[in-house]
Amino acid sequence: MPITIEERNKTITSLLNGTNKALASIVPMDFSMSKPKLLGKSLHLQFGVLIGITGDIKGKLILAGDQPMFGAIGEKMFGMPLEGEMLASFSGELGNMLAGGIATNIIQDGVKTDITAPTIMQGNTTLTGYEKALHLPVAFMHSGEMDIYLLLD
Repeated sequence: MPITIEERNKTITSLLNGTNKALASIVPMDFSMSKPKLLGKSLHLQFGVLIGITGDIKGKLILAGDQPMFGAIGEKMFGMPLEGEMLASFSGELGNMLAGGIATNIIQDGVKTDITAPTIMQGNTTLTGYEKALHLPVAFMHSGEMDIYLLLD
């Protein structure tokens, strides 16, 4: 049974609020999240993490940014610099923690989801083939910016 526009908007609002709440509970850094923007038909990035979302919402969660920004978050969380394979592993785990936090937060609004294992994307990457995409720019104090994308199928 198709959902109404009102139900879809409520679900998206729950997803956005759940994302903000999960980020605040996971990353021990001050940040500011800009208002969400609709993204065009393709997404280009150099480094990021992709987590699939299934259930009441189908799509993908993407965390994108440069490696030094992911490294700054990892160093703040673990007290040591992360490089190379450890940085890639941490980036995937950060995506897992954020996606799991979002799923936990939105279940309170009755939205049931599950997440897939993270996929690390490195190099010139272009993603297409989604119905709608929301872009949430996040600025971390003294550490750079991360782009969170919610690609909805």
